[in-house]
Amino acid sequence: AKLTPGGVLHMATDWQPYAEHMVEVMRTSTHFINLAAPDIYHSRPDYRTRTKFEQRGERLGHAVYDLLFKRVSRLSPLQE
Repeated sequence: AKLTPGGVLHMATDWQPYAEHMVEVMRTSTHFINLAAPDIYHSRPDYRTRTKFEQRGERLGHAVYDLLFKRVSRLSPLQE
């Protein structure tokens, strides 16, 4: 309820099952759209710095999954 329409929710993880779960959860929301495409991960935006957790994941051979979802509608008062 805090993110206004037009705002972007940015999530990132190096754990593929978690990334898949986040996509599934966000896909069920009628209030957000995936900025990459349905069921697709976004490339890491230049503005996001690499964290020590991301660097560790990359050293372990993990891919990093960025998800960017744009808020397209308001929640009804009952959903807030």
